[in-house]
Amino acid sequence: MGKVTGFMEIGRAKQPYRPVEDRLQDWRQVMDPWGGEELNQQASRCMDCGIPFCHQGCPLGNLIPDWNDLVYREQWEEAIERLHATNNFPEFTGSLCPAPCEGACVLGINDDPVNIKAVELSIIGRAWEEGWIQPEIADSKSNKTVAIVGSGPAGMAAAQQLARAGHSVTLYERDDRIGGLLRYGIPEFKMEKRMIDRRMHQMEAEGVTFVTNANIGTDIEIESLQQEFDAVILTGGACERRDLPAEGRELSGIYQAMEYLPMQNHLCEGDDKPSDFIDAKDKHVVIIGGGDTGADCLGTANRQGAASVHQLEIMPQAPELRAESNPWPEWPRIYRTASAHEEGVERLYSVSTKRFIGNEQNNVKALELVTVEMKEVDGRMQFAEVEGSKIEVPCDLALLAMGFTGPEKPGMLEQLDVALDVRGNVIADKNWMTNVEGVFVAGDMQRGQSLIVWAIAEGRAAAKCVDEFLMGSSDLPAVVKPISC
Repeated sequence: MGKVTGFMEIGRAKQPYRPVEDRLQDWRQVMDPWGGEELNQQASRCMDCGIPFCHQGCPLGNLIPDWNDLVYREQWEEAIERLHATNNFPEFTGSLCPAPCEGACVLGINDDPVNIKAVELSIIGRAWEEGWIQPEIADSKSNKTVAIVGSGPAGMAAAQQLARAGHSVTLYERDDRIGGLLRYGIPEFKMEKRMIDRRMHQMEAEGVTFVTNANIGTDIEIESLQQEFDAVILTGGACERRDLPAEGRELSGIYQAMEYLPMQNHLCEGDDKPSDFIDAKDKHVVIIGGGDTGADCLGTANRQGAASVHQLEIMPQAPELRAESNPWPEWPRIYRTASAHEEGVERLYSVSTKRFIGNEQNNVKALELVTVEMKEVDGRMQFAEVEGSKIEVPCDLALLAMGFTGPEKPGMLEQLDVALDVRGNVIADKNWMTNVEGVFVAGDMQRGQSLIVWAIAEGRAAAKCVDEFLMGSSDLPAVVKPISC
């Protein structure tokens, strides 16, 4: 343990962010690096608990007390070794993970938890600056081949682990660049794409082959991969978007978030602006969905120069502090403000879209909303409209950010005829294999829409099982199969 009394003497500090007026003028990452002395103090708050519940909160089982202590002692190179022992891409999780580890921090019982996520991001930032991150090339090759379909965090983690085990790995991506939703779903201001590129270069040096513009099941038959490779891993994510079949849905100006966000990311990559570019400039924007994707749309719309932005959430506003029904170490269901919310938005809670209202040109011009409340109907809780609660909000651009319903079925999954669960996700056995011999699955494709930290954890777990399938045993790090699977 570092400073024995650190948690009593030092309060939690907020991760520094660039001023709102500055960051709205560009697409660079919103966070500022943390100064060494203050970061040292934040790391010293870790109590090195006898039973560190942060391990329980983190799907990767990150060795959090270890690297907090090492940062406090300024042993940075040892800290990145501990961090990489469980996590292939700490810069991804440090930028994007909602930090369930912090929700489970023992200090959070009666105080603010340790700023684990910021310490993690600082460690990996320092490691890249110092040149400590180098390709880890396998000592020998296995002559076994693995195809991975989908280059999001699950696919990238599985690919890196298997390449380091000596297998020849080919990672397929249907978009024109590697990264999946990390590349085209997450805005540049939340995570700059150079972070993906430098990991890609590291993985190429480790022997991973990347193939882009390859839509398996459409451009390439999945059967050909089964014939060519010794094993196949499906890591294509849960990309089936949830729609809103309300009156007026056919009007122009209503888009899915994943139609909107990738266009701006392509511009940030230096691509030409398409003729059908969805632009929020000078428009009244309404975002339907109060989660992270909605916040991504919000930050993007404000940077494009929206006239106004409303963000709608069907659930009531969460409390500022944990409710009695939400005790530690459960994930705290409390009111949260993302960096994008600080940049300008009106957030509306307990509202549902009754209909989209159009103008004479069949473009959306407003939304009719109603207040809803939870009521028990036939033993089930349902949303009920509050009588006389209708309001209208102006809307030139409506963005649907209501999450995903599971993996896309047409094409690859239908060709494979893999078994699906009641939610439409691909079923995996205890070894991450589907009902099709030699075909494995990991990440959101089998779990449903979830966190990046789960994707990396499952990619690593599946890689170990594939290694055992190919070689009879595996020296890759052991990962416990998630109970829910």
